[in-house]
Amino acid sequence: MRWLRPLAVTALCASIAACTTSPTGRSQLLLLSDSELNQMGRQAFTQYQQELPSAGQASQRYVQCIADAIVAELPAEQQQLDWQIRVFESEQPNAFALPGGYMGVNTGMLDIATNQDQLASVIGHEIGHVLANHANERASTESATSLGLSVISSTSGMQSAGGQQLMGVLGMGAQYGIVLPFSRAHESEADVIGLDLMAQAGFNPRESVTLWENMQAATGGGAPPEWMSTHPGQGQRIEGLQGNMDQALALYEQARSNGHTPNCPRP
Repeated sequence: MRWLRPLAVTALCASIAACTTSPTGRSQLLLLSDSELNQMGRQAFTQYQQELPSAGQASQRYVQCIADAIVAELPAEQQQLDWQIRVFESEQPNAFALPGGYMGVNTGMLDIATNQDQLASVIGHEIGHVLANHANERASTESATSLGLSVISSTSGMQSAGGQQLMGVLGMGAQYGIVLPFSRAHESEADVIGLDLMAQAGFNPRESVTLWENMQAATGGGAPPEWMSTHPGQGQRIEGLQGNMDQALALYEQARSNGHTPNCPRP
């Protein structure tokens, strides 16, 4: 079903100026305004803080210290976002990013990321999602996919029961053939962006690989099949990080020589 994506995206790009490129040079379709998404991100973040239990102040200071060090190295226009990060009490090793610069880290992730450099890999990854407008792209891609399916349905006589059943299959094909792989592309891209961000701030990029080795050991291979997952396989993520390590190490050595030696005490 990979033909569905170019059908919808090409039609939309032909009609509106919505196509751009990500920080790594990948083509993107962005249909929503930054102000709309940033407001949505702020509202969602406020709701999370009201509904999820917060971790202790020591954990908050630790994570904030790492985030501040990375954000301080961003270009001035990117620093203007309302960067906020909170730690939530949850055993699930997870983190998230919302449009506008709002991020969350679960305490379970602090068990997997055993030092500041490993946690910097997580936070850099989440900042990478924001900088690359992945929330906008994901929403835009899903809209384009829905448009493509609607066009197919209306032009091919699929109003019968059998036709509707086929549309259901096409919907599943679109989900596993377009939406999830696109999300995997986002995750891989955020890994690469985050690797450079942590290195520029003086965090050791080699520890990003150790983080995923820790994750492999902790999960014991219980992840769903990669083709049905929104994330690349852990082995694939390690390979992607290693493939971009030389550039990150050069940035790291330059940062250290310029006096960037972050020191965020672990609680």
